[in-house]
Amino acid sequence: MPFTLNDFRQEVKEELFKILEYWIQHSIDNEKGGFYGTVNGKNIPDPNAPKGIVVTSRILWTFSAVQQLFPDNRYVKMADRAYDYIINHFVDKEYGGVYWSVTADGTPLEKKKQLYGHSFAIYSLSEYYKISKKQEVLDAAKDIFSQVIRHGYDKAKGGYIEAFERDWSNTDDYILSRGENRKSMNTHIHLLEAYTNLYKVWKSESSTFHLRHAIDLMLHHIVDPHTYRMTLFFKEDWTHTSETISYGHDIEASWLLWEAAEALGDSKIKMKCKDVSIQMAKAATDGLAADGALNYEYEPSTKHLNDSKQWWPEAEAMVGFYNAYQLSHKVTYLGKSEKIWDFIKKHLIDRVNGEWFGGVDANGKVISDDKINFWKGPYHSSRACMEMWRRLGEK
Repeated sequence: MPFTLNDFRQEVKEELFKILEYWIQHSIDNEKGGFYGTVNGKNIPDPNAPKGIVVTSRILWTFSAVQQLFPDNRYVKMADRAYDYIINHFVDKEYGGVYWSVTADGTPLEKKKQLYGHSFAIYSLSEYYKISKKQEVLDAAKDIFSQVIRHGYDKAKGGYIEAFERDWSNTDDYILSRGENRKSMNTHIHLLEAYTNLYKVWKSESSTFHLRHAIDLMLHHIVDPHTYRMTLFFKEDWTHTSETISYGHDIEASWLLWEAAEALGDSKIKMKCKDVSIQMAKAATDGLAADGALNYEYEPSTKHLNDSKQWWPEAEAMVGFYNAYQLSHKVTYLGKSEKIWDFIKKHLIDRVNGEWFGGVDANGKVISDDKINFWKGPYHSSRACMEMWRRLGEK
């Protein structure tokens, strides 16, 4: 029997439920609150591992999003737990914004104001508002957004500074970069998705302006108009400071850009973003390996290819190439999405202990088996499954 789009849709739905069940069963820290910071490949948690705003926000987003597709009281409880933990432990009551990390017992650890972390707080709180309908939730999202705009937005040159000290004073240590790398692609694409989600629940003059600005930054600073690949790091004046090609970020941003344009609804912007999104997907095909999976990264100056296959680029590539198929109607992109799903099934899904491996090498050997860590949450994998289930059901 040939593999059909309906088969594809049912498989991602089944995998989604397995991912969610894993997190319900293995992530909850009943002793110290919230969720474990680390759970290894054998599903053994480290009760003393720090907890980060990124993964906690990703848990909140995941269970808020899936509740709207497949309502289940257990999903609401997971979202409630994540929300309560963010508000009670990550929100800085004195200076505003959110901490980057806390200790296992919830004491503030890394107090720097990293805008990457703030983007996920805004993103997840906006999603949680959709199921909670509580004004306090929207107010929390709006407040973090206002802190980002007040302190991080570069009125002179556009975009956002990477990070600040706890009191929002300047720093040259941005956690994810240092020194002259005052702006990054990574922070900006996640602010783009955060602003898209916030705009869906709060259409104000400010949210409209900054969503439009985030799209403009992608089109005029971050995506190269000749190669349709993104620059990873910049000086404050947008001078490029890196050449590294991140295939996973490129294909992820290709569909996030289109999602943002769709949400904004401006016909001219949609037309431009549609073309750029397709071109970005086309450029990302250079990162595909012979087996159809997406290589991690390429360094042009040394010609070094990182040919590992990590969980999040594969998840994003499955969605990104299918998005390109929807926009261009070129069946070749559908084929690329299907091949990546096939790779995920064969090499990344842990059939013994559940969830997905962090990554495998070029030969399919597991090189990272953590199921939960500071970066690895349910967001990329579950979002990919939800996106594919939704998109494959569209006529």
